[in-house]
Amino acid sequence: MNENIEMLEYIYKASNMGHSSTEDLLKELKDKDNKIRKLAENINKEYEKYEKESLKLLKKNKKEPKTAGAIADIMSKMNIKKEVITDNSDASIADMLIKGLTMGNIEIEKRIENFKNYIDKDILKIAKNFKKFGENYAEELKKFL
Repeated sequence: MNENIEMLEYIYKASNMGHSSTEDLLKELKDKDNKIRKLAENINKEYEKYEKESLKLLKKNKKEPKTAGAIADIMSKMNIKKEVITDNSDASIADMLIKGLTMGNIEIEKRIENFKNYIDKDILKIAKNFKKFGENYAEELKKFL
């Protein structure tokens, strides 16, 4: 498989899952008074930006992107609902978001290291920016722990 496409597919899949999960989280927090809500909205917008950017580049390369799938989406929704019902404190929400961002960062870092000498510089830049987005927000979320 072409490394450029593989990197874009990963960014699309991760940002799509992050966007979907954060969207679900925001729905669960709709009628609650969480201070973390605005930060979660910003994270959601960033995920959406990377989702759209990677989708555009995949379509330009005549590739149909794959999402994590319906089962992963359902499991994510159920887990978010359970977590918010159990503890909807800002610390708990921050912990959940940090874990998601960190998992994504570990995976993108592996791909950056494996593909950095083989992929287009613009795609590498997107991947590094996606990683930086995750790192920056994970750090910012720590103030809620």
